[in-house]
This record gives sequence, structure tokens and C-alpha cells, in this order.
Amino acid sequence: MLAKLQYISQGSPAAEQIKNILEALDAGCKWVQLRFKNASEEEIKAVAEKVKVRCTEYNAAFIINDHPKIAKEVDADGVHLGLNDVSVAEARKIVGNGKIIGGTANTFEHIVQRSAEGCNYIGLGPFRFTTTKEKLSPILGAGGYAAITEKMRQQKIFTPVFAIGGIVLTDIETILQTGIYGIAVSGVVTNSADKKQIVQHLNSSLYAEANHR
Repeated sequence: MLAKLQYISQGSPAAEQIKNILEALDAGCKWVQLRFKNASEEEIKAVAEKVKVRCTEYNAAFIINDHPKIAKEVDADGVHLGLNDVSVAEARKIVGNGKIIGGTANTFEHIVQRSAEGCNYIGLGPFRFTTTKEKLSPILGAGGYAAITEKMRQQKIFTPVFAIGGIVLTDIETILQTGIYGIAVSGVVTNSADKKQIVQHLNSSLYAEANHR
């Protein structure tokens, strides 16, 4: 079963990436996605090797953004693919059938596409404006999520969907009411002075809502 809270890393240089990820793991995150844009493959692999070891120690899932070959080389748990990245089919050939493949979506049409491609989960966003993406797609908001999840129910699409993009603590209740499976966060954890408290709050909200369904 996929953890309902996904931490997406940020930072540059590599040391900052590693620091942020280790602090998120210490705080209780059980799913880390290494997102290290504008870095060389050598840099990404070096960070990934270190993070893989620590994620194993913490019994946390480890996903790599954009790079299925690196995910294969370091034996990560899977890879997350943007809409303009390598195809899901090609990534599956590289990482193998036992690994997780996630895909980005911005519209219901993308959801249909990602489900047909065989993604294990879908990151749907953005919820609101976020500074972590250079080219931002149209904002969805809670209304956009609710409309898309309703269409998914109608068409019997059951791929787990994670909300992503500028999410803060006060958004969680509203987002979960839309039928979204989980959330992916970055800045709300990275920039927190008390990461453990933030992560505990997020997890308790996410799993409490799941238990009520």
C-alpha cells in the first residue's frame, strides 16, 4: 500500500538535498521522491546512492524523479515521470515490473492517459501556485480535484491520486474531501522549524480521513 504522504525533495547543492531529505525522514516521512532539477546525472546518482541507504534504514519508499536508469542503478523503489519525460512503457522496461511508476497529470484527460499507461499512482496538480515548478500548469484548486475525482468514479478509474502544488496545513481537510488518495508536499516540510510536528499532523489528518471512509 502506498504511503499517503509523499515528501518531494528540494535544494541545491547536493548537500542541501541530502540534509532536507534526512530531516524529512527523521520527522517521520515514509515516502521520499528525489527531485534534483538542473543537476547532472552524476550528481543525481551520487545523492540517490546516499538517500537509498537512509531510506532503507527508515523503512521508507524511495522514488527518483525523471531518471529511470538511475532508479535502476541504485535499486530505488521506483520513478516518477513528468508528461514530457520518457514513456511509462520505456521506464517499465528499465526499472522492472516490481517497481513503482508514478506519473504527473494536470487534467482529467491526463488521468485517463496515465491510468491506461499503467502508472501505479498519479500526481495531480497544481493545487495552487508553487515556486518549486518553473513551468506551472493551470491551477486546479479543490474544485478541480473534486470534478476530476468524480469523473474517475464515473469511469471506474481507481489509480491512487496525490494532490500536489503549494499545499499547506490548512488545505488538508478541504483536499481530502475531494476524494484524493494522498498528498505530495515539499516546502511545507522543508521550510518548517518543527518538521516532526508538521509531518505528524499531516499523517494524522491523512489517515484519520481514510479511516472514516
